[in-house]
Amino acid sequence: MSHNTRQRRLAALRVCDRILSGGPPTTMRERLADMDAGGDLDNWPDYYGDGPVTTLEERVADLLGTEAAVFFPTGTMAQQVALRHGADRTGNPTVAVHPLGHLEVHQRHAYAHLSGLSSTWPTTAPRNPTADEITALGEPVSTVVIELPLRDAGFVLPSWDELAAVSAAARAIGARVHFDGARIWESTAHLAHTLSEIANLADSTYVSFYKTIGGISGAALAGTTELASYARVWRHRYGGEVFQQWPAALSALAGLNRELPRIPEYVRHARTVAAALAALPGARVYPEPPHTHRFRLWLPHPAQALNDAALALAEEEKLWFVAGWQETAVPGIAMAEVTVAAPALEWTAEDIAEVGERFLRRAVDH
Repeated sequence: MSHNTRQRRLAALRVCDRILSGGPPTTMRERLADMDAGGDLDNWPDYYGDGPVTTLEERVADLLGTEAAVFFPTGTMAQQVALRHGADRTGNPTVAVHPLGHLEVHQRHAYAHLSGLSSTWPTTAPRNPTADEITALGEPVSTVVIELPLRDAGFVLPSWDELAAVSAAARAIGARVHFDGARIWESTAHLAHTLSEIANLADSTYVSFYKTIGGISGAALAGTTELASYARVWRHRYGGEVFQQWPAALSALAGLNRELPRIPEYVRHARTVAAALAALPGARVYPEPPHTHRFRLWLPHPAQALNDAALALAEEEKLWFVAGWQETAVPGIAMAEVTVAAPALEWTAEDIAEVGERFLRRAVDH
């Protein structure tokens, strides 16, 4: 996306009266107000990780039911430390990951380039691996990574029984279990268990603060006190021992307070939204019903025509439908990710059908 197109989209989205997918962009001044909601701004800022950063770490450890949690400036850094810890403790540099996982697709194989680790794929199917696939691995591994949900397969989750079985299978072959839980916040409804019950199946869990809960940035790695001590050493070595990170910590605390209680409602309404979108001519959603408050939508139109239609609808009618369309391997079929958040709660199935018809008419007339 060009800079001009991005700015035009932000401006249009900013003034929309109704938003189906995503939420309105916020200015830096509004983010400052968000920090005020996360803690007392008259207190002292952190000094290399104390103060509000410690408060956030304790909050995450409490939510996940772990002995400790360590704040990281990025999830990429946190995950490298988790995998390095497993390799150091077992003496095995091989990790089991999914080819669609963030470690492979979005983090530029940092685990290999920075830590000298190698990977094996338990499965290439568009889902997390099964217990049988972990048991059948042809070589020993130090860590089995499970992404909850698996974003690039369509935000898909296993069932609770499947997840518990995978965890047991990994430990049976002598491997640690690491949850790439950047979006674990939205996984509890489908798994029908609490955050702490989910994290209890893993030896380490990474969470993101800007995904789902809307923080500025940052992540945490949760697990045992021994893991936390190791993580603090390697966070420093990786360059993550930042002098002050109170803006990220306070915005994360505000997000946990504001968004975490509402996520189950978003997930429930995502089922209504997905069913209404699936009824549009030629549409397909996956998974159906959604496992989280995010899912994928396909329409039989070129991506450019759909993106132009979304922008025109926003600028002319102040309605934000679905944007971010991408071409697929099938010519003339485009895909977008739909995020059902607070603004979408006011949309009924009838609203979606009505606006969807106008949206598609614009795409056809493009």
